[in-house]
Amino acid sequence: MRMMEEKMEFRVEEKDAGTRIDKYVSGLLEGKSRSYIQGMIEKGGVLVNGNIKKSNYPVREGDVICVTIPEPEAMNVKPEKIPLEILYEDSDLVVVNKKQGMVVHPASGVYSGTLVNALLEHCTDLSGINGVLRPGIVHRIDKDTSGILVIAKNDNAHNILAHQLKEHTMTRVYYALVEGVIKQDEGVVDTQIGRHPAEKIKMAVVREGRRAVTHYRVVKRYRAHTLVECVLETGRTHQIRVHMAHIGHPVVGDPVYGHKKQRFKLEGQLLHAKKLGFIHPSRNEYVEFESPLPDYFVKVLGILENELKKC
Repeated sequence: MRMMEEKMEFRVEEKDAGTRIDKYVSGLLEGKSRSYIQGMIEKGGVLVNGNIKKSNYPVREGDVICVTIPEPEAMNVKPEKIPLEILYEDSDLVVVNKKQGMVVHPASGVYSGTLVNALLEHCTDLSGINGVLRPGIVHRIDKDTSGILVIAKNDNAHNILAHQLKEHTMTRVYYALVEGVIKQDEGVVDTQIGRHPAEKIKMAVVREGRRAVTHYRVVKRYRAHTLVECVLETGRTHQIRVHMAHIGHPVVGDPVYGHKKQRFKLEGQLLHAKKLGFIHPSRNEYVEFESPLPDYFVKVLGILENELKKC
């Protein structure tokens, strides 16, 4: 039986006045992420008094909000037998170590070879909160960033994990090799990140962006590079890459925010999601997973270590 689009209407109460429209609607629609709501707003699926507004519109008391939930997309993402490195799995979730070069989920023009394609082959069930193109996906890392991701197998687990992500209680630790020698042992980069005003495929530190906070600590200094540990307080698109470039130390191998001339023959940035910790949805206890640096990362560090010995 084919499901039709669903329309709902809400009237804003005094207590909700001033709330962003995307936040207001996501609070009304259980199981729909804020990014999903923002997409609906952009496509005209959310109207305020019959008019289209931007996602940051502050609702007013008495506003009539009309929400049209579109017909579910036809499933066009197929399971594929792609090797997965699974660090842990139970009835609620799967923790995987994603390789560099793998896209997390299908998007426009990319419908195969992704982590989701591999997961659909491996798992009989994945949460459906993010739709057919992103089943089970709680958070993402860039195609050329390697490391740990947690995937939800059911909607309850997804909601609990997503809440931890939203409240910044999930532990996310990355290792990055950056250009130049960072003098201070540790620091915090606290800025606003949004779309680059001229290059739409890039993110940038901009006044009208969303707050992004990265804590970093020097692990090892080399002659012209620094190995840093980065702890995410927020999780904006390309956050670590943008922040490291912002302070003058772009990630080695980064084709977008890094140096154009690359010394090492790399297929992407030396950025690895090394540690992930969270409260387990069913067991209600803290669990933590760690992944070693990939071989190509270790190889570059070995080269830099040998250079230090020659000094």
